[in-house]
Order: sequence, then structure tokens, then C-alpha cells
Amino acid sequence: LVHLRLILVSGKTQDFTFSPNDSATDIAKHVFENWPAGWEEERVSSPSILRLIFQGRFLHGNVTLGALKLPPGRTTVMHLVARETLPEPNSHGQRNREKTTESNCCLLL
Repeated sequence: LVHLRLILVSGKTQDFTFSPNDSATDIAKHVFENWPAGWEEERVSSPSILRLIFQGRFLHGNVTLGALKLPPGRTTVMHLVARETLPEPNSHGQRNREKTTESNCCLLL
């Protein structure tokens, strides 16, 4: 089993236990259906907008906990946020994808 401690933006935390075969989508659905009593102010309207962040990266829906190679027997911390869309996998931001010859330089005198 995989032990997760989910942290909301507000700083509230809750521990959950999942199978290594559970995906990010499965986790979001489980948390939505078992919303902790202390999180009522942060309740969302749908599990589809819940997103997990692990080591600074959004987990896309089909990524399983087993694929992350989490340490067995330990509690792993992830952030849980409400967000409609996700950045593309392996994207490094819009600025890096759009190479232009335009300069954003400024001269101070």
C-alpha cells in the first residue's frame, strides 16, 4: 500500500492509503467522494478539477503511484489543488517553446 499525505493550498492536510495501481484520476475521485470533514471550505464541484502535484510536477490522470516508485512503508507528501487544465507534459513554459528574434531588453541610464 502507498500512504499519501495530501496538502491543500490552505495548508490543511489529510492522510490517505492507496494501491500502487491507483492513478492520479483514481486518487482525485476517491478524495472527492471521501472529502475530509475539515476541508469543507475548500470543497470542489467535481473530481475532474482536482490535480495532484508531486515534486513540483502535475501528475497527469493515467500516472499510477507504482510508476512513481514511491518508497514503501513511508508517507509521501503531495499537493492537491483545484485546477481546470494542466500544462502539457514535459513543457518548459510558453516562453521556451516560442523562439522569436524579439528582444526584451531594457537600458538603464
